[in-house]
Amino acid sequence: MFKFFKKDKTEEVVNEESVEVTNDSVKTSETIDNDDSVEVESNLSEEVSDNEDSKKTAFAEESEEISLTNAEDSVSDDNNDTTKENKGFFKRLVAGLSKTRNSIVNSIDSVFSAFSSIDEDLYEELEEILITSDIGVKTTMEILDNLRDEVKEKHIKEPSELRELLIQNLTNAMNIGENEYDFENKKSIILVIGVNGVGKTTTIGKLAGQYKSQGKKVVLAAADTFRAAASEQLVTWANRAGVDIVASNEGADPGSVIFDAIASGKSKDADLIICDTAGRLHNKKNLMEELKKLDRIISKEYGDAHRENFIVLDATTGQNALEQAKQFKEVAEITGVILTKMDGTAKGGIAIAIQSELGIPVKFIGVGESIEDLQKFDSEKFIQALFTKDE
Repeated sequence: MFKFFKKDKTEEVVNEESVEVTNDSVKTSETIDNDDSVEVESNLSEEVSDNEDSKKTAFAEESEEISLTNAEDSVSDDNNDTTKENKGFFKRLVAGLSKTRNSIVNSIDSVFSAFSSIDEDLYEELEEILITSDIGVKTTMEILDNLRDEVKEKHIKEPSELRELLIQNLTNAMNIGENEYDFENKKSIILVIGVNGVGKTTTIGKLAGQYKSQGKKVVLAAADTFRAAASEQLVTWANRAGVDIVASNEGADPGSVIFDAIASGKSKDADLIICDTAGRLHNKKNLMEELKKLDRIISKEYGDAHRENFIVLDATTGQNALEQAKQFKEVAEITGVILTKMDGTAKGGIAIAIQSELGIPVKFIGVGESIEDLQKFDSEKFIQALFTKDE
């Protein structure tokens, strides 16, 4: 029996095989495809040949997956002791932010130790450090204006007191509020977007593993059907995490994969449906049309589900990550940012810039290769870890 959903007049229904992979079986269901499906390319990533780009990305993500195996096997044990896990993560956070700390905080501390009083020269030194650390001009100027006002209001004279004010202002700039993780307690569907090479597929796998370990029912949708090996990589992650996945052949219509994943999630009473999406598109118009199409399908087939659109960004790319977020924000309602590879950059200040300048909360950060190193973002712990001296 075929599954159909209402399509635009320009869309023609054709048959396409989609494979749903469960822990103990492989089931084949026939779905729909779309002759007008968007061909995936992009002006958001470097202009290299498609085959070479796909091979390099596939190899990089596959290599990362292999390195995660041992860490993943021990995840369930870590979850048994929340206090121990939180302390362990803070240590990993401190270690993971060492490059950023050495770049930003050490420079800031050098400025405070060099000045005996608060004057304009001190502010100018701070301004240069914050801007060159990828915190961004807009955010930097807002923070410095706040510092000047507070110094006058509180009659602060000592640079050491200004340091504490700076820490508080940085924390405030990244505060995401109390309701940003409500989706975890609702029937939710999450679209995960981002350009190729940022760690999108492995991030989805890590999220699936974590939520499964918390007792949640998770279904993955391998809707990045245009990048070579993307579906295979996500199937591997699904098997490791012990969650169900709906996948299809390379080049299939992403909408049909989402359609089947929703049907599967409903039938299994899944808590979360997490969808991978294509990372490259020809231009902004094609990107917008593809995302709109997926949105129509979700709204029609699962309109009562809570919606989240997460963008995955590579922190090592600095201001380029901010530009990617800006471009995606123009064509999609981004509800959260996942920053990967924070341990590999000296410019972790980009996390502050993204949240402050775009008003998009950073919800998860990755500070290492293991599955435990992808964690919910906590602004206080993040800033505390930045200003914690190495042991």
